[in-house]
Amino acid sequence: MPPNHPLHRRSAALLGLAAVLGCRRAAAQGQGQGQGQGQAERWPERPVRLLVPYGAGGASDTLSRIVAQAFPQAAGDQTMVVENRGGAGGTIAGAATAQARPDGTTLMLGDLGPNGIAQELIRGIAYDPLTAFTPICHLVNLPVVIVVNPALRARTAADLFDLARARAATPLTYAHPGIGYVTQLAQEQLLRQTGTRMVAVPYRSGAEVLRSLIAGECDCAIPTVSTALPFIRDGKVRAIAVCSLAPVAQLPGVPTLAATLPGFEVSVWHGIVGPAGMSPDLVAAANRVFNAIMRRPEVVAKVEATQAAQVAGGTPEQFAALIKADVARWTPLIRELGLRAE
Repeated sequence: MPPNHPLHRRSAALLGLAAVLGCRRAAAQGQGQGQGQGQAERWPERPVRLLVPYGAGGASDTLSRIVAQAFPQAAGDQTMVVENRGGAGGTIAGAATAQARPDGTTLMLGDLGPNGIAQELIRGIAYDPLTAFTPICHLVNLPVVIVVNPALRARTAADLFDLARARAATPLTYAHPGIGYVTQLAQEQLLRQTGTRMVAVPYRSGAEVLRSLIAGECDCAIPTVSTALPFIRDGKVRAIAVCSLAPVAQLPGVPTLAATLPGFEVSVWHGIVGPAGMSPDLVAAANRVFNAIMRRPEVVAKVEATQAAQVAGGTPEQFAALIKADVARWTPLIRELGLRAE
C-alpha cells in the first residue's frame, strides 16, 4: 500500500491517537498514585476519632487523653477526638471500629480483650479479633502488682502462697474486674504455677476491685499499678510484688514476682489499631505519627508518672506479633477454665 494511500494515513492517525491516549492514561494513573501516596504521607488530613473500649476515668481513658493532647503537634495540627464506647468487655468499641471505613479517620485504643481474646470469651460477637483490625502502633505496657488487704498476714508473695495453702478449708479470695481481663488471667496462671487455690470474686472495674480490698470483702488482687498506686501510697492496700521482670520505680522496695517465681511476667498493653483493609502507606504514616507522640518527653513523663507505664512504640509488624503471642499465651488457659463473659 503506497504511503500516501488514504487507508494507510487513517491507520497511522489511529495509532497516533492511541499512543496519545495511552500516555495520558499512564500520566493520570501515575498522578493518582502520587496523590494517594501523598495523602497517606500527609495523614491525617482531617480530625481523627479514637474509640476507647472502656469508660471515662480508667487507665485506658487516661492514656488516650494524654495521646490526644499531644496529637496535633505530631499530626500537622489535626485533632484527635476521644470517644468512650464502654461495655461488653470492650467489644462495643471493637465492633464499631471493625465496621468503620479503613481511611484512618476512625481508630481504637486496643488491648488484649476486644482485639485479641474476645472471641474466646463472648459467644456470637460480630467480628473476629484476629482479622477485623489493622495493628498500627504499640503504645505502652502497664505493669501489674499483687496487692493485699493490710490486715492479711502476708508481706511477701511467698507469704501469700503459704497462707493460701494453709487456708485450704476456708480459701482466700481474690478480686478481679471482669471475666477474661488480663489481671484475672494472671491470677489464675499464678494459682496454677504455685499449686494454690483461691476463690474468684468478680467486680465491674479496677476501682471496685480496690474498694473491695479496702473494705475487707476480698483478700488480694492483681490490678495495674496505675489503678492501685494512690491506695498503696495511702496505706489502704499493701503491695507485695510487681509482675514485671524489672522493679517499678513508682513502687520502691517492692520486689518482682520473678524473684520468687523465675520468669513470671504479666503486663497490660495498649496500642492503636484501625479497621482491617487500611493501605500499607496509610498504616506507615499513622505509625510514624504515634511513634513521634510516644517519643515526646512530656508524654513519656506523663505516662510514667500517672500510670507507671513503659513506653513501647515500634513497627506495625512488631505490634501484630505481640497480639498474636498474647492470644496464643492466654487462649489455652481460657479454654481450660471454661471462661465465658456475660
